[in-house]
Amino acid sequence: VCSMGNSTSRLYSALAKTLSSSAVSQHQNCLEQPDLAQLDPIDPKDLLEECQIVLQKRPPRFQRNFVDLKKNATSNHRPIRVMQWNILAQALGEGKDNFVQCPIEALKWEERKCLILEEILAYKPDILCLQEVDHYFDTFEPLLSRLGYQCTFFPKPWSPCLDVEQNNGPDGCALFFLKDRFELINSANIRLTAMKLKTNQVAIAQTLKCNETGRLFCIAVTHLKARTGWERFRSAQGCDLLQNLKSITQGAKIPLIICGDFNAEPTEEVYREFSNSSLNLNSAYKLLSPDGQSEPPYTTWKIRPSGECRHTLDYIWYSQHALNVNSALGLLTEEQIGPNRLPSFNYPSDHLSLVCDFSFNQDPDRLL
Repeated sequence: VCSMGNSTSRLYSALAKTLSSSAVSQHQNCLEQPDLAQLDPIDPKDLLEECQIVLQKRPPRFQRNFVDLKKNATSNHRPIRVMQWNILAQALGEGKDNFVQCPIEALKWEERKCLILEEILAYKPDILCLQEVDHYFDTFEPLLSRLGYQCTFFPKPWSPCLDVEQNNGPDGCALFFLKDRFELINSANIRLTAMKLKTNQVAIAQTLKCNETGRLFCIAVTHLKARTGWERFRSAQGCDLLQNLKSITQGAKIPLIICGDFNAEPTEEVYREFSNSSLNLNSAYKLLSPDGQSEPPYTTWKIRPSGECRHTLDYIWYSQHALNVNSALGLLTEEQIGPNRLPSFNYPSDHLSLVCDFSFNQDPDRLL
């Protein structure tokens, strides 16, 4: 790790403390909340500068542009920026996923962590939904809480990360929102069921009040079961999540945004369940297509020993009667991704981040 100038040495000290996974190797402590009340706030520009110093030997970040999707809609309020991202659990990336075209050096946590933070800091989400988080307590909560986020983590009961030697504890879903923009009204950690059995997949659902508009809405994050052959299982998990969200949103009276890695192509039953739900949901990234009806060609692209895998698995669903999608972040092109696919020295995960700007529908008769 390169040395820092005096002007940023205090901040770098905080960042450097998260570089070693050994500090959180004791799994029995992985769910204990550290005392963050005494930590000083961080200027995001300073943290971004520190990340870029650590990454100075790597290629620069890919350029992605937002696509304006407003249909002559006007709003007097700032949009709500939501970011969805499966960041790739460190233990799985190094120990299980077998990215045969990705150099092991590209997966070093000391640098990959800074690539993840750089992506988050570049897009400045008001709400951040992450999957495969296995460095929550030693990295994301300490840093993001100091950036003004309220942080919640719900690990998988039997995380596959725990099968990897020198792991950093279980992975799970994490949800972060800016405390100066929203007030937490209610929070629920949901362990998903399938065929009446509790499963290893989880969700977090939080009802927030927008301080600027006074409006309530629900934000949820989830990660459904992976792999071919588990389609019915994912369908059952999706039904369970929808039932929970119907209760939490009082049958869609409260607007809803659901972020997740569904591990399901648009052809799967679980996708149709969300499309046809009584919650009146739409998938935000469909709006990038010419007809507004087609999902992107991929949200994940990797090469494993079994071959190349290019799939659309990640989604941001929203209440289309209550919310407008003002803009969405364009995806990386095939040329940007390159022949070795993801992850890489340029990009830290095998999944692309999705980012959308939302505004409330101005028709009061169609909302709360």
